[in-house]
Amino acid sequence: MKDWGTRINDAVAKSVVGRRFRLEGSGHRRERKGSRFLTEVRAGLTTFFAMTYIISVNATILTDSGGPCVCHDTKDPTCKTDIDYNLCLNVLKRDQITATAAISALSSFCMGLFSNMPIALAPGMGLNAYFTYTVVGFHGSGPVSYGLALTAVFVEGFIFVFLSIFGMRQWLARAMPKCIKLASGVGLTYSAGIGAITGDKDTPVTLGGCVPSEMINGVCPGGAKMRNPTLWVGIFCGGILTCILMMYRVKGAIIAGILLVSIISWPRPTNVTYFPHTVQGNDAFEFFKKVVTFHKIESTLVQQEWNLAKAGGQFGLALITFLYVDILDATGTMYSMARFCGAIDERTQDFEGSAMAYTVDALSISIGSLLGTSPVTAFVESGAGISEGGKTGLTAMTTGICFFISLFFAPIFASIPPWATGCTLILVGSMMVRVAADINWRYMGDAIPAFVCLAVMPFTYSIAYGLIAGIISYAVLNSVVALVEVLSGGRVVPENKEFKDPWSYKVPGGVLPGWTRRLIKGMKDFWREDDESEHGLGQDDVVEAKVHPISESHGFDKQS
Repeated sequence: MKDWGTRINDAVAKSVVGRRFRLEGSGHRRERKGSRFLTEVRAGLTTFFAMTYIISVNATILTDSGGPCVCHDTKDPTCKTDIDYNLCLNVLKRDQITATAAISALSSFCMGLFSNMPIALAPGMGLNAYFTYTVVGFHGSGPVSYGLALTAVFVEGFIFVFLSIFGMRQWLARAMPKCIKLASGVGLTYSAGIGAITGDKDTPVTLGGCVPSEMINGVCPGGAKMRNPTLWVGIFCGGILTCILMMYRVKGAIIAGILLVSIISWPRPTNVTYFPHTVQGNDAFEFFKKVVTFHKIESTLVQQEWNLAKAGGQFGLALITFLYVDILDATGTMYSMARFCGAIDERTQDFEGSAMAYTVDALSISIGSLLGTSPVTAFVESGAGISEGGKTGLTAMTTGICFFISLFFAPIFASIPPWATGCTLILVGSMMVRVAADINWRYMGDAIPAFVCLAVMPFTYSIAYGLIAGIISYAVLNSVVALVEVLSGGRVVPENKEFKDPWSYKVPGGVLPGWTRRLIKGMKDFWREDDESEHGLGQDDVVEAKVHPISESHGFDKQS
């Protein structure tokens, strides 16, 4: 007799929902092997708990920009001690908490609904810091006003919509050299951590883990390393315990680890509390005690300024920077997550629903700017849900619903400490690093750019910089090799050149997305990907649709 979980999974799989999201047992010709409804829900919860830190962290960072608050202190242009200004900042932070949760809910839900991918979206780390400290400046001291910066983000989103609809963002991901695409999945950086690694005066990074009060200019003194109790709680409860549960295939192991560390960290009279008796700790604890609350946005809605001449060249610089950083960041993350969940078609190097996925990402950027947030992007923390078995859009939709619920329980979800998720993300990284074995290490023209890419990402804390470094090194090395080979008449070639991965900007399947090709063919239902084989497409298209289903390439067994 089937248990209740199996009955639920089977019932959903045979329903309209099961066929729409291609669950196993739905009968869809591209059903995703191993996908189960309850597994998707659990995976969505896992992704949400791995991402909850963004609610408070993004709000804190964007509040430093000063938002629409106006400083009238002529002696101190940053108004650090101005009471009225700081009261305005308090309202701004609560606005940003609501805005962050709202846009994360909307974008993640739409990503799952329209693209059927288990990828969650939220305002991106790194992009929010650039928005605040470089473009707007601390408390508005930068070259561009808060309103103009939001305008740049708004325009960026619609530029991305255009690029996504006509396949340019997809082409970029597909045309990228294979070694760079594989390396981007290995080198992906995570935003939350346990504090085991910090910066140093003499080396880029060093062993950390000291108590924050003992740090000197962000560096841990020699005798104070690895003494922070929160570090060890994160390692043992969030790391080792979670890993053991995963080894025995305990369902919800990642969620259990995050919740355990969070609950341990909430009581105040302990050495591992998330609410120390400091000004910031007291403020966070007062917010935490509200438990259930909803704060409507008061100051950040539709703050765009369209007097572009006011900012001069700084507006253009901000727009261009947002464009190239975000396009590489989102493209690299989405491709890596699609490969991690087994959704990549190895022939075309594309994934199902890619045009819609990039379009949802682009529209989310513009909608987020209307709420007052920095650019929205795909989150590598989606890998936590994928590692729990998430394969379809139901995972992202569950994450989106959780973010919606967090609008009313923001004090709870904004109080999950970074050391609760840090080790979890390390475990996810250990699963993703397996693709390093597929990098072509035999030929240096592929191996060196791949290594540069995966090394630069964590050291610069930027996916975009890693991709730029990898692509440039690949272009330089292989252009020189090609030039020497031509000038020598093919007599001078590097060692193992015959093992080089082939590359061409002419990607299989063409540049235009499927809906565009179907529209050109005169199909009235051009948006319906499922009916391609019924409308006279070429035999190659039909074969491709049938022989490239999403598989279990990441190695997870079927789960109920």
